[in-house]
Amino acid sequence: MKKAILSLLFLFITGVAISQTTQQTTSQKVQLAILLDTSNSMDGLIEQTKSQLWKMVNELTRAKDNEGNTPQLEIALYEYGNDRLKRAEGYIRQVSPLTTDLDLISEKLFELTTYGGQEYCGQVIQNAIDSLEWSNQNSDMRIIFIAGNESFKQGKWDYQKACFRAKNKDVMINTVFCGEMEEGINIKWKSGADLGNGYYLNINQNETVSHIDAPQDKEILRLNNALNDTYIYYGERGVFYKERQVIQDTNASTYGAANQAQRVISKASSNYKNAIWDLVDAVEEGRVKLEDVATKDLPEIMHAMTLDQRRDYISEMKTKRETIKSQIQKLDVARRSFVEQKRKEMRAELGKETLDEVIIQTIRKQAIAKGFVFSE
Repeated sequence: MKKAILSLLFLFITGVAISQTTQQTTSQKVQLAILLDTSNSMDGLIEQTKSQLWKMVNELTRAKDNEGNTPQLEIALYEYGNDRLKRAEGYIRQVSPLTTDLDLISEKLFELTTYGGQEYCGQVIQNAIDSLEWSNQNSDMRIIFIAGNESFKQGKWDYQKACFRAKNKDVMINTVFCGEMEEGINIKWKSGADLGNGYYLNINQNETVSHIDAPQDKEILRLNNALNDTYIYYGERGVFYKERQVIQDTNASTYGAANQAQRVISKASSNYKNAIWDLVDAVEEGRVKLEDVATKDLPEIMHAMTLDQRRDYISEMKTKRETIKSQIQKLDVARRSFVEQKRKEMRAELGKETLDEVIIQTIRKQAIAKGFVFSE
């Protein structure tokens, strides 16, 4: 296994300048389903995923179509192999369907716990293929990453048929074996990737994540507080979603300032949208008419405002948000340069290949083959 940093979920983040605040999201999609083994031995895998989610998201945000637009990112999350799950359903649970709600993915990921069980790779792949709302557009990317450490052949569901079914839907199956490469080959993890038109990868799931702090982190975290202040909740569950945003900031901070900075950088990208609870995004996307939102469903600061004053307040927060995002993105450019130089200096000290590294490398290859380019 090679050297690197860690995590699994998606391959997104490690990257370069996120363009500008005005970066546009195209209708083109990148759909990523992450299938995690949550049996007893997989605590390290879950930790890697939680600690590097935002790094991976940022990498995907750097992908651009041939017109320079950022594709819409959708992520789904599954767990399998956990005895606490229903036996009749193959010890499988769809934790989240494909969604653009990145805070939801973070929330659900931090709720995962491990417990012994049977790992049915073929069945969880089949479930993801049949249950998720995959795009049928040829230009979109559809990817599954399945990670675990037991035989790929377990269970009554034929993994070969499941992988062929995925291939027929143009969904690439990438397999991540937590253990030595030859062992994974012997128990058919490479076979699953070959049949699913994807890549076979292996990692050390117990490797400790190497976070590299950067001089820009402190300022990025300060700007995060100002960024959060620009979000205006609305609706019956608006307060809940606003609080969830802050909770996910706190979750990211449990792995240090560098990891939290990665989350803030994600929040400054075009893929971090919250129109279901934030009036700035909702009005911009035409999801709601401001005059239809009841006063009781608005923050107290807006209760005494006239309709025109409310519009002006939303416009003010939008302008403020764009300014803050631009500042974060500029800091990110300098931060990436610093981190990459430090990583080169620390190659011998960094651990073996971890989830985020193998996912980032793989998705890059598959995205480039699909016609995407990455800003450097």
